[in-house]
Amino acid sequence: MRLTIILFILIVCSFSAFLFIIRKKNIHLWLKHYLKRKMTLNNKTDKTKHIMFCFVDHYEPMWGKNVSYEQECARIERWHQDYPKVAGKFKDADGYHPKHSFFYPEEEYRQEHLDKITDLCHQGFGEIEIHLHHDNDTSENLKVTLERFTETLHENHGAFVRNESTGKLQYTFIHGNWCLANSRSDKKMCGVDNEISILKETGCYADFTFPSAPSDTQPAQVNEIYYATCDPCVAVPHNKGVEVEVGVSESGDLMLITGPIGINWKNRKKGIFPQIENSDVRASMPPTKDRVNLWVDTAITVKGKPDWLFIKIHTHGTQEQDMNTLLGKPFEEMCQYLEDKYNDGNEYSLHYVSAREMYNIVKAAEDGKDGNPNLYRDYNILAPKYKVK
Repeated sequence: MRLTIILFILIVCSFSAFLFIIRKKNIHLWLKHYLKRKMTLNNKTDKTKHIMFCFVDHYEPMWGKNVSYEQECARIERWHQDYPKVAGKFKDADGYHPKHSFFYPEEEYRQEHLDKITDLCHQGFGEIEIHLHHDNDTSENLKVTLERFTETLHENHGAFVRNESTGKLQYTFIHGNWCLANSRSDKKMCGVDNEISILKETGCYADFTFPSAPSDTQPAQVNEIYYATCDPCVAVPHNKGVEVEVGVSESGDLMLITGPIGINWKNRKKGIFPQIENSDVRASMPPTKDRVNLWVDTAITVKGKPDWLFIKIHTHGTQEQDMNTLLGKPFEEMCQYLEDKYNDGNEYSLHYVSAREMYNIVKAAEDGKDGNPNLYRDYNILAPKYKVK
């Protein structure tokens, strides 16, 4: 009897602790959709599975307090020198090296820093995109900010290609502090409820912000590529949307390309509680083989196209404590594992892509294209011509 009581107390305590963790980590925001998708996912195919692998970076040279100009320059210089050395060791099925998508913050712009990044892009090691931190902003100011910054990057560095019909420069976006469309619960770090509309109006064609777990900005819809619609009556308009599907016209204002999120039972806290997989790569969360397998198994696809898989992971690349992970052995081991296990040319074929290329391949799948996705890297949005000085 006494043993039964003790076991009962242990079970209750464990369950209570589990519920506490769920709330503390905001797992309740996305768990329902995650579990439903896990139970209904059918990703079987007889075709070769093509893996589109995209590494996006919240690239912040001024990150941290009291950062000197010399430290900013040192961060940029290390990437300029070391990334080609490590990425140059690897190639995908198409002969491309790993590509880094540098989402550069508007408020941290220095031309000399972007000149270095532009050179990396010109060498084929990445592309430049837009990142923005803002607070208590307005729709009018946001529009001016985005249009000014895209024009600056285009004029000074050759980033982006102009839409011939609208005249707008076309770009992808990451929201600083994760709070797209003023989605943070305290309404800080943004201020613009109709941000999705402003992004579309200024030439943005896809958002790459999420996942943001364990932040309370994490949308409910996970592990899918979907369209969000700006709705003034909805507090978080991108919380749910219309999944991108083969043969179905786009629906909404902005495509959200999300990275893998889930529960990693192979990495447990104190050997008991599973860790949240949120696609973040850093020293404390290295890109291990188990994580790579989980990213693949998550099977983010365009609905109706199970043989094209989209993996988007993210990092904050200018933080010194993480650079050895991103520019050293852990990155090399990740690429080697990807190429050994997921690039055999039979069961799997690997494609390193930029954010722009990933979007283009998604659109090609939506339009019913088939075969080698390498054919569609420039399907809708052409590659920019970077200016090297």
